[in-house]
Amino acid sequence: MSRAALATVGRAGPKPAVGRAAPFRVVRADRAPAMLEDFGRLRRRAFVEEQGLFAHHDTDEFDADPHTQTLLAVGHDGTVLGGVRLHPATDEPQLGWWRGSRLVCSRALPGVPRGVIGGALVRAACAAALAAGALRFDAHVQERYRAFFVRLGWEDVRAIEVVAGVPHRLMRFAIDRIAGLAAATKAPIAQLLGDDLATPAGWLGDDGVPVLGTDVVACTDAVTPTMVEDDPEWAGWCGMLVTAHDLSAMGAAPVGALDALAARDEAHARRIVEGLRRGARAFGLPLLGGHLQLGVAGALSVTGLGRTEHPIPAAGGRAGDVLTLTVDVEGRWREPYGRSQWDSTSWRHPADLRPMLDAVAVSRPHAAKDVSMAGIVGTTGMLAEASGCGAELDVAAIPRPVDVGAGDWLTCFPGFAVVTADARGAAPLPAGAAVGAPCGELQRAPGVRLRWPDGEVTVALTGSVTGLGAANPHPHLTEV
Repeated sequence: MSRAALATVGRAGPKPAVGRAAPFRVVRADRAPAMLEDFGRLRRRAFVEEQGLFAHHDTDEFDADPHTQTLLAVGHDGTVLGGVRLHPATDEPQLGWWRGSRLVCSRALPGVPRGVIGGALVRAACAAALAAGALRFDAHVQERYRAFFVRLGWEDVRAIEVVAGVPHRLMRFAIDRIAGLAAATKAPIAQLLGDDLATPAGWLGDDGVPVLGTDVVACTDAVTPTMVEDDPEWAGWCGMLVTAHDLSAMGAAPVGALDALAARDEAHARRIVEGLRRGARAFGLPLLGGHLQLGVAGALSVTGLGRTEHPIPAAGGRAGDVLTLTVDVEGRWREPYGRSQWDSTSWRHPADLRPMLDAVAVSRPHAAKDVSMAGIVGTTGMLAEASGCGAELDVAAIPRPVDVGAGDWLTCFPGFAVVTADARGAAPLPAGAAVGAPCGELQRAPGVRLRWPDGEVTVALTGSVTGLGAANPHPHLTEV
């Protein structure tokens, strides 16, 4: 969702004149439970008595769902002027599919133009859905209100049959959480580096690159400077983790790593090195040397070296290949990073990590790419882009931890996770404690689409993630 759209969602209608208070406010009903009865009366009058959509009452299973949120428009005197509810669309509340329903407003409020209260409620519902982790937010809207929702930025999907023979439309609010993440982390790559890259043909889009004429694979990663400053041990660990995973995704056995480390002072540097040291032991990636600079702001980059005679490219997929996510779902959110980093590695024994890191080399799928800052969907998009394809993912089939929402899971850094493309019926990666599941396929149309349990398909990424395009692999380069 764009920054401009977010600003619109939070707005309750036209700005009041300077010095004049807004004529109503939108509140959550759990903060004003006594007002729910008033909302219920508005609903019955509108949907049962006036419109005849229901015979006796309009209550349903969503009213009793503990995940349902009800938003109320309340005047200065406490009068409930309208309301709307939003709730998970299925019995899987963490799937990221939400629906808005039972939008109702009283007939008028002096000095407030028609539609302002309803618009404020719809915008507030959109904001609440985003806060709940929604990746899809629908509403079943009567035909006569189609234009109203379109003006609020909703997409008119198609006609549907709902109740009482009254024409309805399936409307959808566009959520660009996934596209926004990809744009922020990967979209500038082509413009910044595209003309200067001398990547061998066939390896564009990989996190590592084979050194032609050898069996060496090289890769490099940098850690966010704020993490180096504020969480130095974790920064050192993550520097080794992502480097090991880059080599692993290409099927390379680790040889070692070089680090470039900057720190405020020796004490700061020691904390970073402690994380590097632990990571080197855990991932079997010994530190071979590097560079140290003290008396400056913290910074860290790690270069990894591995060996394989037959590296696995990200560009090896082809339309019709099955996409599989292999991921370690055990672990926890890493504090203080909210729900952006999943720690599935820091507590594991090296013997548990080794099968995960060797899995691509053992299975040799057509294509593989470890999940990076762009998240599961963004990384899938990069693999598809390098392969000259697009992709479709089945949201419900993507492995994720219990009680973790799909919105957070598909946009976080998930610790150990790799996306692979292979022929139908190919054996799953032998990744030890990590779990794998087929969850999509490569397709000819560019971009990445999400398939939902009702068969609906929504667009997560419209096209290229990096702008680098297809790698155009040549068969002989898989034998360097």
